[in-house]
Amino acid sequence: MAHRTIVGIDVGTTKVCTIVGQVYDNGRVNVLGVGLTPSKGLDKGVVVNIDDAVNAIATSIEKAERLSGYRISAAFVGIAGRHIQSLNSRGVVAVARSDHEITRHDVARAVEAAQAVAIPTQREVIHVIPRAYVVDGNEGIRDPIGMSGFRLEVETHIITGEVMAIQNLIKSVQKTGVEIDDLVLQPLAAGEATLSADDKDRGVVLVDIGGGTTDIAVFAQGGIWHTSVIPVGGNHFTNDIVIVQQTPHNTAEYLKLKYGAAIAEETEDESDVIDAEGFAPGERQQISRYMLNQVLQARAEELTELIYNEIRRSGYEGLLPAGIVLSGGAVQLPRLDELMRDMLGIPVRIGTPTDLTGLADTLNSPAYAAAIGLLRWGMRHGMSGFHSGGGPPSDYGGWVSTYERFKRWLKEFLP
Repeated sequence: MAHRTIVGIDVGTTKVCTIVGQVYDNGRVNVLGVGLTPSKGLDKGVVVNIDDAVNAIATSIEKAERLSGYRISAAFVGIAGRHIQSLNSRGVVAVARSDHEITRHDVARAVEAAQAVAIPTQREVIHVIPRAYVVDGNEGIRDPIGMSGFRLEVETHIITGEVMAIQNLIKSVQKTGVEIDDLVLQPLAAGEATLSADDKDRGVVLVDIGGGTTDIAVFAQGGIWHTSVIPVGGNHFTNDIVIVQQTPHNTAEYLKLKYGAAIAEETEDESDVIDAEGFAPGERQQISRYMLNQVLQARAEELTELIYNEIRRSGYEGLLPAGIVLSGGAVQLPRLDELMRDMLGIPVRIGTPTDLTGLADTLNSPAYAAAIGLLRWGMRHGMSGFHSGGGPPSDYGGWVSTYERFKRWLKEFLP
């Protein structure tokens, strides 16, 4: 069975995770090495200190190289952050051939026509994702190549990011001596690891809750229809504990992980208290577990409402029978899925990477969904002749990654 060795680097607000894996064409991943290190120099998914970010990424890469014995020269890199935006666009072309058979070249022209939208100069396209085609008014076509028709339309989902945010992430990775195969939006990567084709067909929301942001992707009819980023993540839960309980940040994080839950039971004993460190050296304080969970529940409810607002904005409210799939480190907060299920009235489940071998035990967690998904993205889209973001093969003169397109953009527009 054919396989490739692929590297994924998930640069998050709280952690940097580098994974080296052999990816087989059936989607199975044999993990050869993992490098995990605390993230520095990022705020809400955006690089704010390049030197700190470079050091964290380099440490993660070195750990993965040491464990795998593989020299990392290039990688697929996840991108997220508050600067991400998306829009939908439609492109229309006449079929070129005299016998009216639709070719890859026609599909490429239609996708190119869909990109002819006004995008501010400080933004750059990260993904152009064909999601459905229309041939002579017949909608819902997944792959029009080989069909006959006079007029071809394509519906695309275009994801953009701020030029400076993209450039700083590219610089941070390049300074470690690693080239970028492609930049991949993190919820798309997480979807590769946690969602089935059936989920995407029926309608599902991928919610990736990281340390600084919550990334959302709505899939329906086999394609992606809406993406957005909410600037709220696991760190906000911790900061709430710091403020309300007046504890140091390290103590608040420990309390969240050890004793926290997204639902505060009214029947909990008010006398159930936790002995924790205070701000002053040697100071101890008693914290009510019920009060701790009330703080966490309040933030969880707010985040759930923000997620619901994005689902409503997508136009797919009530049309998502597969419900919500949660990924990211912050979804490990106990009973978070239960709270969302109760509030939204749709199925909610925790998504963990599947079909893993090798060092799989260390990665069997929703926290590593995006990193594992980067490997699968690389196998499916990276060097197979597919246009970045999926869809049928195209005649763009070979595959052109987001990274390569961005380099061309810089040469053209920046001095």
